[in-house]
Amino acid sequence: MTFNPHTAEDRLAMLEVAGAETVSDFFAPIPEAVRFPDMQLPPSLTEVEALDKLSSLAAANTVARGEDVYLGAGSYRHFVPAAVGQILARGEFYTAYTPYQ
Repeated sequence: MTFNPHTAEDRLAMLEVAGAETVSDFFAPIPEAVRFPDMQLPPSLTEVEALDKLSSLAAANTVARGEDVYLGAGSYRHFVPAAVGQILARGEFYTAYTPYQ
């Protein structure tokens, strides 16, 4: 899917339909004390780092049936970025034909 960001004119039209002057008007009903709490978040992670961290957390879980399974004949898991699925879903990557042919 192609990402087409809203233009300034689009945003102004949406605000006008919603009866607001700025995006901040939508947050006015939220009390200031809870609007932007200090969350003390850790630094962001790359996709690989997040996968490693979540995998280590999941490894701490125990399963009822933990025996080894040797299906796959030496095939093992490779890291494939999430974007690859979306890129490969595009027809121009796997055929020379255009949709109208």
